[in-house]
Formats: sequence, structure tokens, C-alpha cells
Amino acid sequence: MSSNLLSYVGWTFLPNLVTGWIQSLYYGITIRAGDPKPQPGTPRYLKHRRRIHIAVIVIYLLYAIYEADYWVRQSGDFFQDLNLPIDADERKIKSRFRRLAAIHHPDKAVSPEDHAFAEIYFVKLKSAQDTLTDTTKRFAYERFGPDILSWQHVSSIRDYITVGLQSSAPLYAGSALVMWRYLVFVCLGIVEYHTLTRPYWSPFLTKVLNPLLTTFTSHPPLLPFQFLALAHKAVFTFFIALGQLSPPLARPNQPTTSSSSAFDEQQLQRLEQMAMNTEIESGRLLGLEMAPVLGDEAAQNDMKRKVSEWLVQNTIRSDPEVRDAIGRFRQKRRVGAPTGARQSVPS
Repeated sequence: MSSNLLSYVGWTFLPNLVTGWIQSLYYGITIRAGDPKPQPGTPRYLKHRRRIHIAVIVIYLLYAIYEADYWVRQSGDFFQDLNLPIDADERKIKSRFRRLAAIHHPDKAVSPEDHAFAEIYFVKLKSAQDTLTDTTKRFAYERFGPDILSWQHVSSIRDYITVGLQSSAPLYAGSALVMWRYLVFVCLGIVEYHTLTRPYWSPFLTKVLNPLLTTFTSHPPLLPFQFLALAHKAVFTFFIALGQLSPPLARPNQPTTSSSSAFDEQQLQRLEQMAMNTEIESGRLLGLEMAPVLGDEAAQNDMKRKVSEWLVQNTIRSDPEVRDAIGRFRQKRRVGAPTGARQSVPS
């Protein structure tokens, strides 16, 4: 439940955040410097955001499923610890444990650090052997995972199934209240109940999924509890993604003439207010700059002269048309002068 909560928190803000970043990057790459970019609220901007948002959600959904599968593989299982296939019988399990115990026994460790590591690893191998050689515990482990080692007051298959179903109940109750996809959760509940209560593995797992994984990929075969963990994660993230995909997938209504005119009027009023605020702020800044010379006529005249020179040098003479006109004028006055004596207007 905690991983689902973290996933939900990530889904609430990451897609919108990443969509904004990608859209800004897209405009920075595809639109040349100086060209206007689509403004928020315009049809072109909304179309681009809709497409980017859909792509981000789909990619994030695939990543969430891949991440869940990655953590399942990283956690491993008792069969991988003993380096045995998932259909190994009791004789093979005991034989492999004896061989590994002879290699990794703590008494063979040289340093104290190696002894501590070997002791932890030996205890893990012993737990794997004890669990897989016990018919009841192996049934429970294959369906509920290593959590069964911490369950108390359980001795029969019925006890394990009861405790396991009780631990899975909050997932369906909470998710159904939030996501209202009752039919899918009922189907998932039926699959989980069938997987947990039958003495054999699910035919979908043994005849479809695991053969596909082992034939076409390097992925190890899944145990029932690993399959159910991935199913929970996939369903949970799928419904979150579907909830976020619904608004952008819905076709936006075409704006009418009246709504477009109202939007333009609103934009004009906003620009007018921004211009007024800019003018007021500029006046305040100018007043602050002039405060030191107020009452000093000579200082004011000197400042006016310097401002005029700055405007001529940095504004008027930097204009391309003015520079071209000055260049043509100088060329006319220097007709007949040596080529090396001709100079361009200094920049």
C-alpha cells in the first residue's frame, strides 16, 4: 500500500510538470529566435500540450510497470537463492542446500566481516530450504511470498489463505472507492482468489506468461506471488493513467465566435493593465534615479546632455537604416580617395 501511495503522489504532479518542461524545450528547438511562440490558452498551444501530455502519461505508465518488474526481480526468491528451477522437488532442494552449505558455512570464513556475511547468507539458505521442503509452507510461499515467514499462529494451508486474503482486502476496498472501476477489480479479485486457493498454479501463468518470458526474453519465470504483485501494480497505475488521459483524449469543443471575441477582449484588457503597470513602475524608477540631483540645475543639465549622447550613440546610430545612410554619405564625400582610406562606420 505504501508503494501505491508513493506512486499516486508521483502521478499527481509529475506528468503536468514534465509536460511543461518538454513543451518549453520543444518550442525552444522548433521555433527560431525572434519568432513568436504560441501563448497559453491559444488553440495551437493547447493542441501541442494535449499531444505531449498524452505521450508523457503513456511513457510514465510503461516506466511504472517496468519499475515494478525490476524490483520484483531484484528482490529475488528462494528458488534463485538455491539456483534451482521453480519445479524442483524436495530431493533436489536438499541436495543443493547441502552443496551450498558446505561452501558458504560460517565456520569457513576467515575474517570477522566474512563470518558475519556468511552467517547471514547461511541463514537465508536455511530458510529457503526449510520453506521449500515443507509442503504447506511452499504452497503459501509461492502464493504470498516471503511475508509468510513473519506470520504467526498459522499451520495449515487454510490458515495461510485466510491471513493472505485478509492482507489483500484493503487493496480492493480502498481502490474501488477511489477509482470506481468495479468490474476490473472484480475480475482481478477472481484471478487472485483462484491463484491463491488452488493447489496448482494458474494455467495463464504456466502455459502463457512464463513460456513467453523464458522463450523470448531473459526474464526468469514468475512465481504466483510475483505475478500478483505485478498485476496489482499494473492495474493501479493503469487506472491512474486512465484518469489523467481522459481530459486530453476528449476532443475540445470548437470555440464559437462570441467566446473567441470574449477571449480576445480579455487578453487586450490584460495587456492594457500590464502596460499601465509598466508605465507606473518606470516612473517610480525614474524618480529614484533623479532623486540625487533634484534642486541642482547644473547637475540636471549635465545629466540631460549625457542621456542625449547615450541615446544618439546607442539607439539612433545603432539602427541599421541610419548606419547605412551614414555610410553612403561618407562614401559620396570620399569619392576618388584611395581604396585603403575608405572606412566603414564604427560600430
